[in-house]
Amino acid sequence: MPFTPFHFGPAACLSLPLRKRIDVPVFILANVVVDLEPLTVMTFGLDYPLHGYVHTLMFGGLIGALFGAGAFSLRTQLIKLMGLFALPYRPSIGGMILSGVLGIWFHILLDSPLYADIRPLYPLTYNPVYGLVSGSTVYVFCAVSFVPAIMIYLLSRAGTSNK
Repeated sequence: MPFTPFHFGPAACLSLPLRKRIDVPVFILANVVVDLEPLTVMTFGLDYPLHGYVHTLMFGGLIGALFGAGAFSLRTQLIKLMGLFALPYRPSIGGMILSGVLGIWFHILLDSPLYADIRPLYPLTYNPVYGLVSGSTVYVFCAVSFVPAIMIYLLSRAGTSNK
């Protein structure tokens, strides 16, 4: 997606209701980390696909696991961040690794219908979901999902303040 923040709405809609199982900040940030690949390609004019190995389920999963494991070292800062959002947060290494993998896979799922160069099932060389959903449908879904994400966040916050 040309504007990675579009992923925030759908990622929040999915991770907030599942926050007892999914590490919310790691899941959401993993959706951003994956786009460092096309950013690097564009910035340095590399002779490399815009959506290369990181945009595959296999290598993306590996990067997500490494990201989640690395984020564990930042758990104190993430606890403070979640405190700013008034949401309880108990990070675990396993939950962070799983959330890193799922976050990148979710990003790939959202991007795969949009870009012919994504090979989600690498080493297979085709994208079986390219074009199944129009780009405008995906963009509208992502933009509109900010509304329920905010509502879910406010309900989650209200639910934790009553305990």
